[in-house]
Amino acid sequence: MAENSDLDAVETVQEIDARGSFCPGPLMEMIRAVRDSQVGDAVAVWSKDPGSRTDIPAWIQKAKHELIGVQDKDGYTRFVVRKMH
Repeated sequence: MAENSDLDAVETVQEIDARGSFCPGPLMEMIRAVRDSQVGDAVAVWSKDPGSRTDIPAWIQKAKHELIGVQDKDGYTRFVVRKMH
């Protein structure tokens, strides 16, 4: 998993601002974006919901995608995932 500074350099095809959403909103937005992207694409979602810290990585593992990294910034969390299939 990438360090915070390395995560800034990851090129994403979509940055989702789900900072105003509550569980399961950020997760559902990430799932939709991953499904709509191409294999190999990286997608990021911003969340303030504390449940996202467990829900998003758990879904990524279950769905067999790659969690590139998790970044805490300005009171929010940014999750970056790569679509693997």
